[in-house]
Amino acid sequence: MTSSLLFNITTFAYLISMLLFFAFLASRAKAIGAAAMAVSYGGLLAQTVAIALRWKESYDMGVGHAPFSNLYESIVFFSWTIVLIYALLDIKYKYRVIGAFVMPFALLGMAWAQLGMNNSIEPLVPALQSNWLLYHVVTCFLGYAAFAVACGISIMYLIKAGCEEAADGKAGNGLLAMFPPTKVLDDLNYRSIMVGFPLLTLGIITGAAWANYAWGTYWSWDPKETWSLIVWFVYAAFLHARITKGWVGKRAAWLSIIGFAATLFCYLGVNLLLSGLHSYGGGGK
Repeated sequence: MTSSLLFNITTFAYLISMLLFFAFLASRAKAIGAAAMAVSYGGLLAQTVAIALRWKESYDMGVGHAPFSNLYESIVFFSWTIVLIYALLDIKYKYRVIGAFVMPFALLGMAWAQLGMNNSIEPLVPALQSNWLLYHVVTCFLGYAAFAVACGISIMYLIKAGCEEAADGKAGNGLLAMFPPTKVLDDLNYRSIMVGFPLLTLGIITGAAWANYAWGTYWSWDPKETWSLIVWFVYAAFLHARITKGWVGKRAAWLSIIGFAATLFCYLGVNLLLSGLHSYGGGGK
């Protein structure tokens, strides 16, 4: 079995999982929610094995590097981290309906990678030939994944809060009754960002160390570095406003969504639209 086949299986599993989460949201049947979570766990396991296999395949080809070196590999890894963070959230809090708003991110990433990208294993360019590749990419993408989960939760918050306002504060017995209370959603948004922010910070630090190793300078105001700093400031502003000003509710939800939009531009927009030191390999960093 090859990594490519397992990645295709993963994509199919995430599709089935997302559809089951939608069915769970509509039917409120606990068995469907359990099935959706089980399929997502199965997809996560298949993707974990596929990433390990691709790593082995690179060594078998004489290339020998962690599978994080280009846009295809980074998007696959991003999808994996999103499902991992969501799985940890589900284990702790058991709010499975959140999967309907998080699994689409993972599915879109995998579908884009599998259907529209070159998945060949290629040698690393000199700047990527460092152990810092592993440290930097892992910390950054775990942070990005936490922000993706926070974004999905924030969308849920805005939907539920808006409907409750329209219904004069009544939660209702329909589809929205499946959502956690708005206070819980607000707290989960905050907790997710509290996980993602230190990981992003560590990612920026390891990236600076890597830049010094590769280019002889810790910071050069490259577009990717600049946008990483912008993302950091957005989430720093979120935490500062939350802790010192008591920002909760809609303002916090919107800032979380804006932060994830900035994160996506930092990750994809900069690599695809702008040129700089991070343009090699189709966006590996």
